[in-house]
Amino acid sequence: MKKFALIGAAGYIAPRHMKAIKDTGNDLVAALDKNDSVGVLDSYFPNAHFFTEFERFDRHLEKQRRENGNKIDYVSICSPNYLHDAHIRFALRIDAHAICEKPVVLNPWNIEALQEIEREQGKNVSVILQLRLHPSIVALKQKVDSEEVNRKYEVDLTYITSRGRWYLVSWKGDAEKSGGIATNIGIHFFDMLDWIFGPVQYNIVHVEDSMKAGGFLELKKARVRWFLSIDASDLPHPAAEGKPATYRSITMDGKELEFTEGFTDLHTRSYEEMLAGRGFGLQDAKSAVDIASNIRRSRPIGLHGDYHPMLGRRR
Repeated sequence: MKKFALIGAAGYIAPRHMKAIKDTGNDLVAALDKNDSVGVLDSYFPNAHFFTEFERFDRHLEKQRRENGNKIDYVSICSPNYLHDAHIRFALRIDAHAICEKPVVLNPWNIEALQEIEREQGKNVSVILQLRLHPSIVALKQKVDSEEVNRKYEVDLTYITSRGRWYLVSWKGDAEKSGGIATNIGIHFFDMLDWIFGPVQYNIVHVEDSMKAGGFLELKKARVRWFLSIDASDLPHPAAEGKPATYRSITMDGKELEFTEGFTDLHTRSYEEMLAGRGFGLQDAKSAVDIASNIRRSRPIGLHGDYHPMLGRRR
């Protein structure tokens, strides 16, 4: 049984990490969040020590390590995006492995610095890239890898996950903290595209604002028109009552790839792979960070060239 600590226990994604830690037979011994709405801990680890101040959390882990020999093996990081870099460094400094949510960092040069600390400390940073474990995505990669074609696939990626007004008020609405829409909700998809179709050769942004973004990526094996949005008015049809207002679609050469289901246990699968030494590391995550960083720093060109069909609705 490995000992875990968790940073960001009150966040949306934290319960998936708690479940993954429990499902893999391990123990969460300490958790941190500046907000104390963490009753979900009772469902998984009611005996975990909880802290709202980083300094006390740090002191507790250090005291356990020095006095009781209860060193933390892993620190799971679910904090806001802009804090990932600092919290990974903290995990490595206390002689623990780090498991980090997406995006692992906001800037590609931070990855190189973290890799150096990994080597110095002899510990690993694992990144949650769960779409690489989704059965439909794995099958698509196998198909692309096995086919010999003399042209590039034509791909349309659409992801609409509507959010209320709270989103723009929170840290997620601050591009300096979240990286913006393309980073915060898109980075898993950019990782998936790079993993399946090869490295980016061309990266254009057509539209980008606080609620949506769209652009074009030319990859080694595909031409991709992409559109990401948190605006419910972009949904192609009204959400069913009582169900999340989310729409995912990937088409390849006009054919729809079905991947609506199969997301439920991907964090547990990710933990199983990491604990078995088959997780995804910093180098695996770097390409997607590069893509999202370049999008954030690009000047949108407007509706010119090969843009996503949904952007045409904005005219």
